Amino acid sequence: MVKNIISTVWTGKSHFETDNPSGHKLTMFDKSQDNGDTIGFAPKALMLSSLAGCSGLDVVSLLEKMRAEVTDFKVEVTAELTDEHPKFYNMVKVDYHFYDAELQPEKIQKAVNLSVTKYCGVMEMFRQFADVETEIHLHNLEK
Repeated sequence: MVKNIISTVWTGKSHFETDNPSGHKLTMFDKSQDNGDTIGFAPKALMLSSLAGCSGLDVVSLLEKMRAEVTDFKVEVTAELTDEHPKFYNMVKVDYHFYDAELQPEKIQKAVNLSVTKYCGVMEMFRQFADVETEIHLHNLEK
């Protein structure tokens, strides 16, 4: 079993610096506070980025194995927070956008389905507390 350990340190005001098993650090802060020139991320928004990154990495890897690479690919995640505390995401929509002159819809659908149902652990975590919807958008580029 893999064990990850991170350390998050308060650096003043509403700022925290956290590390990652990769060795990189990032700053998190309360976006409702005045953060001056601080560049950082809101913790709940990072959850959405983690969801997009986890599934996106799966899809890219699967498409490569299927020999169905695309010119461009992006994942957009839209989520709604509950009104009451503790506020959490209860509705999440993941939109997958694929761009290429020769898209292979069947392989794209298979790659997304495998990520959503089998490989993306972050997706599974989200399903424990939110209704998750996914949609694929194919954008044909001119040759």
